[in-house]
Amino acid sequence: MTSALPSVLDLAPVVPVVVIEDAADAVPLARALVAGGLPAIEVTLRTPAALDAIRAIAAEVPDAVVGAGTVIAPAGVADAVGAGARFLVSPGWTESLLAAMNASGVPFLPGVSTTSEVVALLERGVSEMKFFPAEAAGGVPYLKSLSGPLPQARFCPTGGVSLSSAPSYLSLPNVGCVGGTWMLPADALAARDWARVESLAREAAGLRSH
Repeated sequence: MTSALPSVLDLAPVVPVVVIEDAADAVPLARALVAGGLPAIEVTLRTPAALDAIRAIAAEVPDAVVGAGTVIAPAGVADAVGAGARFLVSPGWTESLLAAMNASGVPFLPGVSTTSEVVALLERGVSEMKFFPAEAAGGVPYLKSLSGPLPQARFCPTGGVSLSSAPSYLSLPNVGCVGGTWMLPADALAARDWARVESLAREAAGLRSH
């Protein structure tokens, strides 16, 4: 991978996973997260506004490192990178999706939930992954058990991770960061309460792995 970003896992302890319904909210939301100390922002490709949101953040929030999440097809890779995404995250992977992400020129975290998937990615030269859905797939005990036989694999656990559980994940040697939504409560987003988002982001940014 050739990119100015050496590793998505080392940008911040927490990567906010953002679902944006209105692209007009993208810039103020991103500014609040960055001000709170969370520069890496994963905008999920789950809404029609997602690509416009990525485009706006890339253009107007220079301190943000905006990425695209829920990338599930090769076409999504091209669309996301074309919009300005600087990293890619998928909930799972296939050979064609992995090839597209590998050729994109930006860092990527393919999703895994089993040991066999981790081994398959390591075999293909990929050592940084998203562990999803983290809580449902075994959580902290599962990842801890992987660190012995597969120490070269590093993870961003996402899915059910909370402010209270994040420190346990971040204490593991094979976890670089976690993905979460708790700093983006629905009522704050609906009210466009960016000050509250910034405050919650600052609390999340204070979590450290060591």
